[in-house]
Amino acid sequence: MSSSLSVVILAAGFGTRMKSHTTKVLHRAGGFPLVEHVVRTALTIAPADRVVTVVGHQADRVAAAVTPYGVKTALQDVPRGTGHALRCAREAAPADGHLVVLYGDVPLLSEATLARLIMQHTANNAAATVLTAVLDDPAAYGRIIRGADGGVEAIVEFKAASEAQRAVKEINSGIYCFNAPLLWQHIDSITTNNPAGEFYLTDMVEILRAHGHRVDGQIMADSSELLGINTKVELAEVDRLFRLRKATQLMLDGVTIERPETVSIDLDVTIAADTIIEPNTRILGNTTIGANARIGTGSVVTNSTIADGVQIEPYCVIADTEIGEAAHVGPFARLRMNNRVGANVHIGNFVELKKTTMGDGAKANHLAYLGDSTIGAKTNIGAGTITCNYDGKLKHPTTIGAGVFVGSNSTLVAPVTLEEGSYIAAGSVITDQVPSGALAIARGRQSNKDGWVAKKKS
Repeated sequence: MSSSLSVVILAAGFGTRMKSHTTKVLHRAGGFPLVEHVVRTALTIAPADRVVTVVGHQADRVAAAVTPYGVKTALQDVPRGTGHALRCAREAAPADGHLVVLYGDVPLLSEATLARLIMQHTANNAAATVLTAVLDDPAAYGRIIRGADGGVEAIVEFKAASEAQRAVKEINSGIYCFNAPLLWQHIDSITTNNPAGEFYLTDMVEILRAHGHRVDGQIMADSSELLGINTKVELAEVDRLFRLRKATQLMLDGVTIERPETVSIDLDVTIAADTIIEPNTRILGNTTIGANARIGTGSVVTNSTIADGVQIEPYCVIADTEIGEAAHVGPFARLRMNNRVGANVHIGNFVELKKTTMGDGAKANHLAYLGDSTIGAKTNIGAGTITCNYDGKLKHPTTIGAGVFVGSNSTLVAPVTLEEGSYIAAGSVITDQVPSGALAIARGRQSNKDGWVAKKKS
């Protein structure tokens, strides 16, 4: 990252070919909106206060996506071309050093590619350096026309190109590194003298050349980084590439991914070595998974922390949950909204947790709903147990101490407390506090048998 570099990200377009009410740069790939990928890349080469995102269509929503990164925004209220969009950033962008122009719908561009572009630009003391690519089929891209000195003389749009120019296979990516003072000095020279009547940033090449300045071009090594997004088909392809990169890196780091082409893993996920990811899983958001864990087929894990040795059986849905070491979950379990599951806990099939803490070694092996609950260590929750935490207006807590045994098909009507070491008879509806060591029977009417637990154990 250099304090003399600044970045402007052009992200004001409509994206009409997406056929969506959501502006193009907010569509997601690899777990993030497209424009966020570009901002994150920009921050690898420039400080946040020197990064400006030009917003336009759905400006408030785009600004909300990028400003948490500390970057600035500038408004292009009427779309009048790339040159006009860059001009709209003039007040927000620094006037010194060098300025890189990126696009909010080109998210695959790597830090390494930008570093090479900047290195060549500064080494040759160029007024501008254009990132280019050589394609077997250049299609309708603008063509790079080079002069005798090897520099870029002009960028010719496909519609305006001659047959000889169309035969050129080096194309314009639209990504530039400019000498910032020269850019701002001459940007007002761009005109709308073209069939679209817009201000084209490509005109800066000839403008700078006309004032005696050198314009360079750098051919990039991997043209797939230039893949822009105009349709949902292209969006799906970029998402696939992001996830392939992520899976490949995880496997190189020691994670086993069975049939990686079927797995979706977001870019900010971390997984330790010797963990196994089974087919058709989705691991999303800021999820962290420890070593020697297993994530079963068809499971979806979002924004959760899973410790070493945890076994997630197939078809579990887990979100915003912490799971301790060697816990066992599923199959067909659902854990949602701020759960804390201790070490060696067993959560079985068709068990749902919501805002629930389970102490170390606790069990809920079958067919239970536990919401707004605190459950002590080594407590056993029988099959069919539910916490009735909602009275139609408010949510209420259930507190269950350590070593409690809750019989099958029990109904715990919150707010209620089951003290340490108590027993609940199967089929009971519990509405009152159960003292420590007592047996609660409430199949018809609740009865607490004081001292029952000690007598049973003796």
